[in-house]
Amino acid sequence: MKVTSWNLLHGAATPSAPVNEPGGAEPANPGAPISPELARDLLQRASASLVGEVIGLQEVDRHQPRSGGLHQVQILAADLGGAEWAFAPTVIGTPGEEWRPNTHAEHHLETNSSPTSLSERSYGIGLISKIPVLKWHRLELGRSIIGLPLAVPTSKGVRPLYVKDEPRVAIAAELANGFTVAVTHLSFVPMVNIYQLRKVQKWLAKMPGEKILIGDLNLPFGIPEKVSSWKSLTHDASYPSWGAKVQFDYILAQNLNGVQITSMAQIHPGISDHLPISVEVAINHRLQK
Repeated sequence: MKVTSWNLLHGAATPSAPVNEPGGAEPANPGAPISPELARDLLQRASASLVGEVIGLQEVDRHQPRSGGLHQVQILAADLGGAEWAFAPTVIGTPGEEWRPNTHAEHHLETNSSPTSLSERSYGIGLISKIPVLKWHRLELGRSIIGLPLAVPTSKGVRPLYVKDEPRVAIAAELANGFTVAVTHLSFVPMVNIYQLRKVQKWLAKMPGEKILIGDLNLPFGIPEKVSSWKSLTHDASYPSWGAKVQFDYILAQNLNGVQITSMAQIHPGISDHLPISVEVAINHRLQK
């Protein structure tokens, strides 16, 4: 089973990507509306870079003008052969512009078999699986009441901007092969992200099978391993994508004793400020019984 995690940055071209390059041009303003044709081309770059049977995505759009009004998780799942998928909106509106948290009634999980009636543009995380999903789960993680200055891609390169924290969630899928795989995107505020990580791990501990947690954890220097008993299956730097120096993206496992793990080569697709990370898990027969 190959597992991939990628912070997609809603499919935006990297600030260092050539403008007007054949196959996709970077818009003058990364947050400005773009045509569905250009958005679809950028997503095709993404789907060509996604390998594996289980794929966790962060910073994905649903019906946003800046990404051509597309439902990105649904389209990527179709590109990958009609895989099962789930999308959890974390905010209604557009991050960095105008947005609001979900209401309690909007704390839903949209899946390929349970579409939502939500018509407003939204943003969040997604999970795609080519392995049959027995059950989906969603966990609310809250947010920090304070923000921080962050390096944010703009039309003039990467600049520091004060960013408010957004609500965070996790999605988990109980798979037919005996694994439970979850995806999340944790807060960038120190200590808040550690609290959220522990909350996700306690949540997963109640689920069946071997557990794998993937996502942008916003924790550098291997901190997730140091503050938990979980093991990082890859130690590849993933940020920034045009010269990765820091590991923010992880594939963590609670207990995979006797299971062979192979880290896969990173691919630079020319979009997003994060690189995708991937591992191959050699499933033993005990898990499939």
